[in-house]
Amino acid sequence: MEVLADVGGRPGLDCNGFCSYCYFKGVKDVPPFGCKFCMPFQKGCDYCSRAIFEGYPGFKPMDTVLFEVASKCMGSIPDKVTISGGGDLSCYPALLPLTKTLSQGMVPVSLGYTSGKGFKKADDAAALVEAGVMEVSFTVFATDPLLRRKYMNDRNAEIALANLEIFCQNCQVYCAAVLIPGVNDGEVLEKTCSDLEDMGAKGIILMRFANSRDQGLILGNAPIMPGITPHSIEEFRDIVTETAKAHRLRVTGTPLWDPVTGAPFALARHPEMVASLPEQRRGATIITSRTALPLLKEIFKERADKVNVLGLEKDIGCLITIEDFQNLDLALVKDTVIIPGRTLAHEKEIKRALSRDGRERIVARGPDQLTVDGEMSISMNEQEVLDLEMEAFAELIAAINALGV
Repeated sequence: MEVLADVGGRPGLDCNGFCSYCYFKGVKDVPPFGCKFCMPFQKGCDYCSRAIFEGYPGFKPMDTVLFEVASKCMGSIPDKVTISGGGDLSCYPALLPLTKTLSQGMVPVSLGYTSGKGFKKADDAAALVEAGVMEVSFTVFATDPLLRRKYMNDRNAEIALANLEIFCQNCQVYCAAVLIPGVNDGEVLEKTCSDLEDMGAKGIILMRFANSRDQGLILGNAPIMPGITPHSIEEFRDIVTETAKAHRLRVTGTPLWDPVTGAPFALARHPEMVASLPEQRRGATIITSRTALPLLKEIFKERADKVNVLGLEKDIGCLITIEDFQNLDLALVKDTVIIPGRTLAHEKEIKRALSRDGRERIVARGPDQLTVDGEMSISMNEQEVLDLEMEAFAELIAAINALGV
């Protein structure tokens, strides 16, 4: 049993200031999107009104966090506790006593994303390791302290990097870097990866910078960095591939890709496994993102007589909103439509958008997760990814057989 200890915290406020590239910088007060958790008769719930904005009131008191964890454990000792939240964990004032209490010298503790911006001393990490921290996700951006200071608003960059090295020497450390063209890619990225290898990090997750709504900035705050054109999907994939070839680190990317497991949609490279998926008796249209479109088409190419896959103008499927449906050519859409499970839109509005040609259609959400991105696959092997996808696609095909025409 793994348990999450959510310490809360607000982006930009409980992390010593916004990073220049932060997804939450400049967020507007946008109305609820609607989502799968909403009631059928009402658009808006806690998830699509607050949670996706990381709308915490601030860090939670340690006693509150401990009570929540105890409630989840129900008297059992967990196998691992992951501390996470909306702010930077290194800024959480009770991080060390919380870690000691959760671990009790028995339970390994994992630190969710931290950037080290809140550490005050160069050896703060040593006390956390002694208290039970065994795994860390660390936003590094670059190992150049000047770049961290400029782009991460990290006033103590050298201290953060010193603590990162302590973690790397004692824990399983997976780093993350949002790639900004001309800033921390190219030679800077090569130096960062070499430094992380020398420190002892296990891997690095490269994250494609988003600067427009179609790339995923749906909170009314695009562009975050005016004048910056992010890498294209193809350019980003090539960077991930070349970086993985050049370094011993495990290198993955999000929204794509993982050179080791083939994720996302590793099945696209395994036609023999696709052939063993359940028989498809009925047809439907599958709506997806630009990133997933060619991969899903490859998986369903032998079933094209029953399934057509259409991509909307959004790079990531779980960030599709109602606006993305408006320009879809309905002449290509069958009577049954399967949309991404985590689409951020209300059922009534989706159905209205997909029936504006006067043709009544059945609209259903597919599985929440058909595959995994680099954030998950970096700790998985190829077979684990394929097993997950086989199960998810079997569920998708079952839904099409139940609802399709």
